[in-house]
Amino acid sequence: MHKIGILGTGNIANKMAYTVQQMEGYELVAVGSRNIETARAFANKYAIGRAYGTYEELAKDSEVELIYVATPHAFHYDCARLCVENGKAVLCEKAFTANAIEARALLNFAKERGVFVGEAIWPRYMPLPLKLVDLVGSGAVGKPYILTANLHYTISHVERLQKPELAGGALLDVGVYALNFAAMIFGSEIERTSSICSLTPNGTDAQSSITQIFSDNRMAVLHCGMYARSDRQGIICGDKGYIIVDNINNPMLVSVYNNDDVLVNSFRAPEQITGFEYQVQACFEAMEQGLIESPYMPHAEIIRIMEMMDALRKEWGVKFPNDERWV
Repeated sequence: MHKIGILGTGNIANKMAYTVQQMEGYELVAVGSRNIETARAFANKYAIGRAYGTYEELAKDSEVELIYVATPHAFHYDCARLCVENGKAVLCEKAFTANAIEARALLNFAKERGVFVGEAIWPRYMPLPLKLVDLVGSGAVGKPYILTANLHYTISHVERLQKPELAGGALLDVGVYALNFAAMIFGSEIERTSSICSLTPNGTDAQSSITQIFSDNRMAVLHCGMYARSDRQGIICGDKGYIIVDNINNPMLVSVYNNDDVLVNSFRAPEQITGFEYQVQACFEAMEQGLIESPYMPHAEIIRIMEMMDALRKEWGVKFPNDERWV
């Protein structure tokens, strides 16, 4: 039985707790919060054996093998480092950290300690997105030239998204999915990037449009935001057709069309609990092989995506207190 602890008790922690509850061979054994009553309520809700009122107590629990870090972005580095210090493997919710400096520092520390650390960017581990990568690579639509992706939710009411001190904004919360979608399909050979952004009154990014020019004349056009609800589609266009992905966040259907707009193939995701189960399974698979990173989302790729988001924030003038910590 694989033993898991959860650090944090917010919405995303609830989703992970529900997921693990349904997984055979996996058990939630402990939860940590900054408030013991909150931890106890969470533990009671999901029949978790131990509730802690500090993160340190969770990190020191000898039974826990993997800790899922589910705090706001601004606290990911400190929380994950605490876990690694105590020899605990970590699955850290996306965005991995507030900035690339923190990502490099954390992953270097994990390497020194020989402890597994992964990022919970769930499409990287799911069967259907991985199938999509194979489809494009096999020439299903010929040579791909342009990719579009968008992810907008009506989430501006979420307090942490408005706060720079919590590393808020749409980019680290939802834009990270669009960047990862483009990276999975087109790779890492970005020749130049241009973007535009509107800001919230507090200075976090609200809506943005990002255009990436890749090698071999390929282009990705990405949108993200917190005010509107979008169709969440990803579309990959080649010289022999195009592919429509129904939701880049959690794809359920991939449809392949030819140049005459005729549907020639479609692929559905297998039945899932929530989709979170795949990243949990991938962590333990890597750990059982003695790895400190997952081949689905290697450490170098985690850092590369964080560097992209740092560069975008710099262009937009979006600053976090976390950035100043490392100056």
